[in-house]
Formats: sequence, C-alpha cells, structure tokens
Amino acid sequence: MFVDLAVSAVALVGWFAVYGAVRFATRPASPTPAPATMELGDEPPALVNMLANRWTVTEDAAEATLLDLAARGFVELRQPGDDPMQTTLHLPASPPDESGLRPYERRVLHRVRGLVAGGALPLTALTFRDQGQARAWNRRFRAEVVDHAREAGLSRRRFGPNVTVLLSAAALAAGVFVWLAVTNYGLSHPAGGTRGLAAGFFTFAVLSTLAAATPGERDTSRGAEVAARWLGVRDWLRGHEQFAELPPASVAIWDRYLGYGAALGTTHLTSAVLDLGMGDRKLVWSSYGGTWHRVRVRYPQGAHHGRTLPGLLLRAVLLGGPAVFMLKLFGPVADPTPTSDYPGAGILPMVLFGLVVVAGLMLTRAVYTVVRAVVDLFTERTITGEVLWVQVWKSTSRGKNMPSRPWLYHLAVDDGSGDRTTAWGLPSQWAGDCHDGDTVTIRVRPWSRRVVAFAVVGHGRSRNLAEPVTHPSEMSAATGAGSPAYLITPEEIGQALGLAVHAPEAVDLPGPFTGVQFRAAGDGQPVLTIQAVSGTAAQWIWQLNTRGQELPGVGDGAYLLGERAVLRLGDRTLLVTLLGAARSRTASLPWLLTQAATRASADRPETTG
Repeated sequence: MFVDLAVSAVALVGWFAVYGAVRFATRPASPTPAPATMELGDEPPALVNMLANRWTVTEDAAEATLLDLAARGFVELRQPGDDPMQTTLHLPASPPDESGLRPYERRVLHRVRGLVAGGALPLTALTFRDQGQARAWNRRFRAEVVDHAREAGLSRRRFGPNVTVLLSAAALAAGVFVWLAVTNYGLSHPAGGTRGLAAGFFTFAVLSTLAAATPGERDTSRGAEVAARWLGVRDWLRGHEQFAELPPASVAIWDRYLGYGAALGTTHLTSAVLDLGMGDRKLVWSSYGGTWHRVRVRYPQGAHHGRTLPGLLLRAVLLGGPAVFMLKLFGPVADPTPTSDYPGAGILPMVLFGLVVVAGLMLTRAVYTVVRAVVDLFTERTITGEVLWVQVWKSTSRGKNMPSRPWLYHLAVDDGSGDRTTAWGLPSQWAGDCHDGDTVTIRVRPWSRRVVAFAVVGHGRSRNLAEPVTHPSEMSAATGAGSPAYLITPEEIGQALGLAVHAPEAVDLPGPFTGVQFRAAGDGQPVLTIQAVSGTAAQWIWQLNTRGQELPGVGDGAYLLGERAVLRLGDRTLLVTLLGAARSRTASLPWLLTQAATRASADRPETTG
C-alpha cells in the first residue's frame, strides 16, 4: 500500500516540479530602461501600460486611455475650481473620426458617452455600481489590449504550444503512474483495474487542464525592445517633479504626455482622481520616503491571522482536545491492512485509520499553533510607515435587523522596506484614529499579523479633506448652529456601513439648507451626507420625496428611495444620501434614520431664530 502511495505521490510531485520550472523559465522579462527621452512612440497608452508593468495590464490602462482620448479631442476635461475632484467630462460638438480607434479605446469612449447626461458628466461618476459588471468590463478591456499586443508582435502567451504539449505529456506520464499504482493496490478486488483507470484519467484531466490555462503574457524580442524605450520615457517624466501633481484637466496643456504618464505610473494626482472601476486595494499609492510609488499589498485571511494570544491558545485547545480523544479511542484498533477475505471487510479498518490520520494532523496543527503563538509573543517588533489602506476584515453579527459590529480591520502600512507589504490586523478601537497617508508607529506580532500597540505620529496630506476627529458632544458646535451632525454619530455610521468614518465636516449648501458629510477613514472619500432644511422649504422637499418605500414609525414620517432616504422631524426635513463605496448598502438606511429620529426626540439641541 505504502509503495503504491509513494509512487503516486512522486508522480504528482514530479509534474508540479516541471510546472514550477516552466513558470520560472517563462516569467516576463524586466527590460533595462533605455536612456531617458521625451520622444513618444506609436503604441497607445494601454499597450505602454502593459509593457511597462511586465506584460500585465493594470487599472491605469483604462484611465490612461481616457486621458489619451481627451488629448485627441474625443472628449473634453474641464476643472471649474481648484479641486481636481470637480473635473467634468464633456462631449465635443464635432468629435474626430473614430474609425481608427482600437476596440478597447472604443469601449472607454462608449462608456463615457453612455453616462453623459445634459452634455456633462462628473469625472467621479465613471465608477461602476455593480461589482459583477465592473469585473466583466475590466476583463474584456484587458483581453482587447492583450489581443492588440499580440497582433503587434509585442506579447505572446506565456505557455505557448510547445510548453503546453510538454506539460500535457508530463500529465499523461503522471496519470499512467497513478493508474498503475492504484491498479496494483486493487488487484485483490474485482473492480481494481477499473478504479485504477479512473484514477489515472482523473489525474491526467486535472493536470492537463492546469497545463492549458496559461498564466498571463510574456515578452517577445520586439516587445522587450519597445518596453525598454518606454521605460526611458518614464524616467524622463519622473525627472519633472511637478508632473506627478498635474490634474486631469491639464491634458489640454500636456497633450498626450499626460495619458502616457498615467500609463507609466508617473501621474499620482491624475491617477488618484480618475476611476473607471479599475481601483485595486492590492496596488496602492504611497509617498513614504518622499517620492510617490506604488506598493502591492497582500491581505492575509488565515484562521490564525489577527488573533490574540488567548484566542490562538483556545483554537489550539479546540483542535487538540478532540484529536487526543480520537487517538485514544481509535488508535489501538486502527489497522489499514484487512484481516479477512470477506468483501468489504477492509472498509471499517480503513475508515478508522483515516480518522487516526486526521486526528494526528489536528494534534500536529494544535501543537504548532501553541509553539508559534508563544514565539510570536517574544518576537514582537515595532515598525513605522505610511497608512495605505484601512478596511473592515472581521465582524460580529448582532441580529437580523441590526448591522454587524466590526472588531478587526485590515491595516496596510508601507514601511519603506520594499514595493510589497502584507496587511496587519488592527483592532477596531484604533480604526478611526488613522487616515490614509498618515504616518503611524505600530507594535506587531509577525506570525498572527496582529497590531498590539498603535500611535499616529504624523498626519498625511489627505487629512486636509476631512475635519479633525471631534467628540460627539461637540459636533453641533463644530459644524454650526442648526447642523444635523449630532443626529448620527460616526460610530453608528461605521457599524451600519461596515466602514470606519471620520467626524462630520460641514458642506456649503445654497439657501436655507445645512449639511454635513462623512468620509471613509480608509481612502478619505465621502460615503454619506445629511442635509437638513426647515420651514416652507422643508415642506416642499418633503412633498417631492414622499415616494418609494414608506418606513412606518420612524420620526414623523420616513421614505426610502434607493440610495437616498428622507426623514420628517417636526418642521425639519432630513435627506440622508449614500455615496461612493456605500451606495449599495441601502439596507442600513432604515436603522440610521431610526437612530436620528430617536436622538432628535431625546436630545435635540435648542436653537433660537
């Protein structure tokens, strides 16, 4: 039996060794940049993005394509004020002939035209609301860019026909060895040969499927040459410090250079403003160390990640206790070799032997967890770096009609040690203290990836977009008389939306309206606004919004209208609107309105007027 298992294992390990060697041999090249130059080539920005990122199309490709379309006159970008986030898209009255556009360029242009209403479109409205549609659009866009790269001789399949034949032949050999091993083991059974053939065919089918799935693209000789030239252009653009801070509307001055800068990763501000649904939390901008660069972030999901020492020890007990019980109960009677020729007599011993093996693995895992947890305690280290991303990781359910309570967040920090990092587990009590771009010092345990001490040592530039954290009792004073800020606390919004948010900041609104907005702690983008109005205007606003789903028993009346809800409180009307990443979380609105109505009736501050 053990010889047969060893033969099967060697066959499988041998195939994966060949597979690993092939992946290593066919990895994309890293061309040496050519001398810095300002001369642009004929390749579109999307192709340049692919070549400059080792034959991988990143989220910048679509954004660069949009900028290039603006430089070529297919769309116009206008920035009415000082804030680049206010940039709008406009369609020209007489657009150029689009017959020469590539399919992926048409895809971006058609999306813009499909969203424009009234001749203009806010640049921030280009994002997708449905994640499935975003993935599908992104997948087709990248496939069209890859097709163009192959057509131009700049790229090829990483696993070409010869490589696929080699891996398939190795898979066939592994399948034959598995067939012979299983057949030899089952010779004493009437159906042994059939089982062996089935096992061998299954092995071949699985391994050959892996062989046929190429893991991306790789370089060609011409592609490597072109990539080196564009890397020289990237170096030239990086030599101009102001280039990284250009807004999207500056395409009118910089022409096609801005689009190519976005493709090459040298336009921080423009890339931060533009979002075509290509955003990726695994590839984040960082300015730690004084220069802008991107960091690839891995988010751990293991059962031990983020756990406290007591939690790890409890997990070890829950694994080890049943394991010891099963070993004592089944260990003495477990025998993998049948002692009778009666058909089926070997099934029970094999089952018992399998339980013993599982118990042994559980006990090994339990001991390993205890050892690593103790070592983790004595190998704590302190790191300082820039906050890249903060996002809810684990939550506790609080019932059917209550939002879950986050208790652990992913915290990605760039400590300047490289272009890759792994996120840490941040307890919820610290999640609202930091903002992306802040410099923090954290004490961490490497194996469990848990933060055990936390301090903000420097505020990032993105803090300028949000008000400093204010105690709930001071919110009304901080945002002005009559402000609705006190009605819903940041903690309640964080619980409802699953997003840590900063304290409210006042929003300038026309006429009798007052309002505040809440920004996510992770990326600083607005996720919720509250607008309030009193008097005759409140009656008009209420009448305009009394449709949709009625919410009985909430305040003096409430309605839910998609991503917006309206609440009547005496002579005041409140509009609560979800924005950005929170737009799809409409199930939280009834609970938030209830909190606002309860607080308004209990401790609404008195106003004079």
